Amino acid sequence: MEISMMGYGENTATFEALEGVAPGMPVKMAGNGTVGPCSAGDAFCGVAVNVRGGFAAVQLSGYVTLPYTGEAPAPGFALLNAAGAGAVQKDAAGRSLLVIDADDSAKTCGILL
Repeated sequence: MEISMMGYGENTATFEALEGVAPGMPVKMAGNGTVGPCSAGDAFCGVAVNVRGGFAAVQLSGYVTLPYTGEAPAPGFALLNAAGAGAVQKDAAGRSLLVIDADDSAKTCGILL
């Protein structure tokens, strides 16, 4: 892709983080002010940007690049949820998100949260 969406509409918040949360992975709400790693089929609220001392900075909006499993999401709106292991997947029960780009060889997609 010759243009960059990095930085567009980024918004992060700090949450307590359960064990297993790592930078770059989609996370879900796991309790009051707490995020945890996603399992396959979970709705994710954002992407962990940094994890330190039991806390995670979670990007809640803006452009992110995530690995995907299964069929590549096409640019446009797609229903996505977590696939587990830090990836996302197309799923009819997922959340509608705008896919900006997909890289078939790297198995990644760029989305607006």
